[in-house]
Amino acid sequence: MIASQAPVNPASTPGNTARHFSKLTVSLLAAVFGVVGAHWWYLGRRWAWAATAVPCLLIVLVQFYPVWWDNPPFLLLIIPATAGFIEALVFALKPDEKFDARYNPKSRRQTVTGWGPVLVAIGVTLFGSGILVFGIAMIVMHVYVALGWLDGLVL
Repeated sequence: MIASQAPVNPASTPGNTARHFSKLTVSLLAAVFGVVGAHWWYLGRRWAWAATAVPCLLIVLVQFYPVWWDNPPFLLLIIPATAGFIEALVFALKPDEKFDARYNPKSRRQTVTGWGPVLVAIGVTLFGSGILVFGIAMIVMHVYVALGWLDGLVL
């Protein structure tokens, strides 16, 4: 092959400086660190600082309670954790064309996913649903105890 007929890698051309976001990376970040909005930072979203500041504030407030796992700030962390799990599912199961149209419009590369995002979606479904059910149970128990509904209950 002569040099003029060699295939050109679009990522190596001087005019292409657009970053190409990986669907697998975004879904893994949302699954593992979604509670603090790590996937928002990766994607360069405008309000990423707020998605990180709120859970961090809740984590700081947890320190002022004698029991770290049974207080309102800790129980409120269920909301951003669940949002992270849901966004991980959305990113993992979004078709490649829609993902590229939304997050890689200027990149000349196309996202071609295999089993990685599917496995992330399966893991998030199993682990995330367990965390959510545990969180709901903890919230219900916290409210019942706070309202005195379990006073005098002998099992």
